[in-house]
Amino acid sequence: MSAKFRPSDVVDFVVIGSGAAGGVVAKELSVAGFRVVVLEQGPYLREKDYSHDEIQFATRQGLTNDIRRQPVFYRSSESERPALRKAVGYGRQVGGGSVHFAANYWRFQEADFEERSKFGDVPGSAFADWPIRYADLEQYYAKAEQEIGISGLAGANPFEAPRSGPYPLPPLPVKSSGVIFDRACQKLGLHSFPAPMAILSQPYRGRGACTHCGFCSWFGCEMRAKSSSLVSVIPVAEKTGRCEIRANSYVRKIEIDKRGRVNGVLYFDERKREVRQRAKAVALCANGAESPKLLLMSKSNLFPQGLANSSGLVGKHLMWDNTFGINGLFEHPLNEFKSVKSTRVSHDFYRSDPKRGFFGGGGIDARFGGYPAGFAIGGLPPDAPRWGSEYKRQIGEYFNRTMMLAGHCTSLPVESNTITLSPDVKDEWGLPAILVTFRYHPDDIKTQKWLHQRMIEVFEAAGARKTWGGPGADPGGTFHLMGTCRMGTDPKRSVVNSFSRAHDVPNLWIVDGSNFVTSGRQQPTATIQALAYRASAGIVESAKRGEIAG
Repeated sequence: MSAKFRPSDVVDFVVIGSGAAGGVVAKELSVAGFRVVVLEQGPYLREKDYSHDEIQFATRQGLTNDIRRQPVFYRSSESERPALRKAVGYGRQVGGGSVHFAANYWRFQEADFEERSKFGDVPGSAFADWPIRYADLEQYYAKAEQEIGISGLAGANPFEAPRSGPYPLPPLPVKSSGVIFDRACQKLGLHSFPAPMAILSQPYRGRGACTHCGFCSWFGCEMRAKSSSLVSVIPVAEKTGRCEIRANSYVRKIEIDKRGRVNGVLYFDERKREVRQRAKAVALCANGAESPKLLLMSKSNLFPQGLANSSGLVGKHLMWDNTFGINGLFEHPLNEFKSVKSTRVSHDFYRSDPKRGFFGGGGIDARFGGYPAGFAIGGLPPDAPRWGSEYKRQIGEYFNRTMMLAGHCTSLPVESNTITLSPDVKDEWGLPAILVTFRYHPDDIKTQKWLHQRMIEVFEAAGARKTWGGPGADPGGTFHLMGTCRMGTDPKRSVVNSFSRAHDVPNLWIVDGSNFVTSGRQQPTATIQALAYRASAGIVESAKRGEIAG
């Protein structure tokens, strides 16, 4: 049964955010015997609240932040006037983005943690090694896969890092796009493999298997087959009787005492009343945009630049979701509208190669890129008509004969790419709006263009009748929020240590994608959750040493 605490109770931990990281931290700490309050700014939704309403959930992205209520502004440089735009998106409900994500679940490779040492400097970037290595995370990747519920085939990817064991579930069935991709890769001497997915291929731990309805990205799963924190770890946390999930609780400040230690948080409840929850420690797991925002809002005499920001790096080194897709038209129906997004992946181009003349690499997966209404509006090639009988004919032909290759590329950390506070625009609660400043590093553009050509080659080998699409000049928006509270050993050059503990505040942990030093090749969820398990182990050890409050 879920616990119920009073705001005046001094709980052991407040966890801010209930997504991929927050759900794990809440579960680990409550299972370890601590009293935990989880504050989630969005609602607590259940299976009955989901549907296959494409307009509500895919077009309007109804499970994510609404910029009408919480404005986000974007600019490419400080000299540019900001424009209202959903430049950063995140899940806004219990379970966070893990509720609506496509469920790709790639581990980082060994080289991802030490690319600076292996590749060298990249001018114009803040390229650096992580303070940890893959070996430090492997046991936590394995734990995440087991507890969350991941379907895949260990050893099928010839480029993967060493594993201590298999995935807990076999791969999901291959789709037409996967079969076409497999055959094209074989012709080209590439290596496709079953996509690791946070979706159940078989019943697991009381949850049912995927029914292949086709509504994954942007949608909640009525079958509980998508392995979100909502259905995997949060129920375990609540069953301990030591964890309370408080939905519709929007945190505005992390408070500190005269010693500079966290002693509670201020938040708005569902009626927009201000509440103070007392706590011995805080784990900030809001995401790579909301976490730096909250730290910057939590100014004090001891931390005039924002909490945990003596380095001045909170909000800096934002890394983007450099993902793009190209479409291919085939002769026969593919039925790609069914089942999960992706069933096959290639990492042949994942690793960076100095011979290319730029830093970066990428992974490719085969999928279908849209839903019926969205495809009718924007899925046809640019030379197709936009109305009339020929438009209708092409929709009828293309929709069930089209597949997509998605390219997931490097995003280099650049100090001038930031999350900051708008100086003059407030949200519905009177808090500063998010201001995003982002511009591609030149190598990121080169990586996308290079990978685009490799993807065209795959479609040519597959026998596609026509191809269209590719990377655009405008960064668009990102849901992979990485790098804004980076991890490191030097407090002057990083925000948290190797266990996600704030350098400046001994009883504050910042645990989410903001910790990332480099971006890998996107698909950050597996690494976010592995870091959350590792951070939780560190928190428990710190508590045993009496370091949490004192």
